[in-house]
Formats: sequence, C-alpha cells, structure tokens
Amino acid sequence: MPLTLETRRLTLSKPRLADVPDLFEFLGDPRAMIHTHCDESLAHCRRRISVHEWKRRVNGYAPWVIRERNAPKPIGWGGLYDDPFYPGWGIELAYYFHPACWGKGYGTELAEAALDVADNDLAVPLVSAFAHPDNTASNRLLVKVGFRWQRYLPEMDRNLYHRHRPDLKPRATAPGRAA
Repeated sequence: MPLTLETRRLTLSKPRLADVPDLFEFLGDPRAMIHTHCDESLAHCRRRISVHEWKRRVNGYAPWVIRERNAPKPIGWGGLYDDPFYPGWGIELAYYFHPACWGKGYGTELAEAALDVADNDLAVPLVSAFAHPDNTASNRLLVKVGFRWQRYLPEMDRNLYHRHRPDLKPRATAPGRAA
C-alpha cells in the first residue's frame, strides 16, 4: 500500500509523531467522537496511532493522516486497517475528521481512494466498515461508496457493512492518484 497518496483535494500520508497533537484535537474531543472511540489523553492517542503503525509494518496498510493538499495541518485520520484493538473483522475502512471539515465530501474522497487501494494494490475480496446507527452521514457515505448494510450488532451498538471487491478491468493508473 502506498505510504503517500494524493486525491483531487487531499494528501494521505503515514502518520508522524509530530502529527499526534493535531490529531488529538479531534480524536480526543468527545463531541467530535460522539459516535465512536474517543482518546482520553494525548498518550492514549499516541499509543493508538503507534499500534496502528506497527500493524502497517506487519500488514502493509494502516490509517493515513489526512491533509488538504498543500496544507500542513492534519484534518483527519483514516483508511484501511485490521483493527488491533477489536480484531477479527478483517480489513476495515474507517475515517475520523475534525468537525470543521465535516460535510465537505472529504470522507467520500478518502473512502474512494482507500477502496481503490483495497481493490488494486491489496486485491482483497471484502472490506468491512462500521457506523453507529445515529451517525446518518457515515451510514450514508458507506452506502454511497458501495457498501451494503449487513446487520446491526447490539454488542457494539454499530451497523456492520460489507463491500465486496468488484470485477475490475486492468487500467494504467488508479483514478484520483497522482502519477
């Protein structure tokens, strides 16, 4: 999986330790993370990102830091991962954005880029995703990018979605990727 990827409006890159305080601004904000896990401290946020980076070395993929192109400050964190804290679901898609960036279509752009990597670089047959039932925007985004609702998981208070790899024709470059 590429360590850095550019889409039309975003740069997706491997996290650096220096990114953690900016990521904690929203990953540690209970209002921003109302529908998901909220890091209780900067140390917990650093640990979560470090564990995912360890998984990148093992699996070849993990969430990226998301920036608007040519902007220095992270606005999100997400992509493909095999959750080290809640294992057993296989490759998942997840995304977390600073609230100032909600509603701008960045989640869709990230999801499409991540799914392109899943299809063409990793060639995985299935990607899973979860969304809290009250998170209307996230549930809608998953359907928009090709996921299908599977079932509600009461033990997690989440909707489970699956997206099967479509039959793909060979192509020269991935859509939205910088050459």
